[in-house]
Amino acid sequence: MEVLHEEYAKKGRLDERAPVRGSHEIRIEAPVERVWALLSEPANWGSVDPAIHGVTVESSSGGAEVDARFTWTNGRNRIKSRFAVIDPGREIVWTGLAAGAKAVHRHVLEATEDGAPLVRTEESMGGPILILFFSDTKLHTALEKWLKGLKKAAEA
Repeated sequence: MEVLHEEYAKKGRLDERAPVRGSHEIRIEAPVERVWALLSEPANWGSVDPAIHGVTVESSSGGAEVDARFTWTNGRNRIKSRFAVIDPGREIVWTGLAAGAKAVHRHVLEATEDGAPLVRTEESMGGPILILFFSDTKLHTALEKWLKGLKKAAEA
């Protein structure tokens, strides 16, 4: 996990050799500050996806700080994570470990010509038995669902 965190996530990179990878992007008709607030405060993630709960952040602000650890539950999966990149309004990257699966998750926000953010999310996952129950297709579906929830929450 340390190599994944330091050599990949902190450099804004995914593990291109990971057996499971996915990405998706969406345009959100809301100020980038609102989108950023949802992404950078893990306690808000339940408003994006109701399956997310039990969020605990170990940081002085309770939000995203480089190297701050946080735990959260997505459905039945308890995930131990750590923030790697925090570039307010532009990029947020974290690593996560759950049931032996190791992941790098990245969000990049880009302003469109009219100022609405285009949000791209990318993730790579690896682990000894991951491919037995998870695939690129399932990850893409999960990322698409996440971004649709982010859009709905930000535009509300």
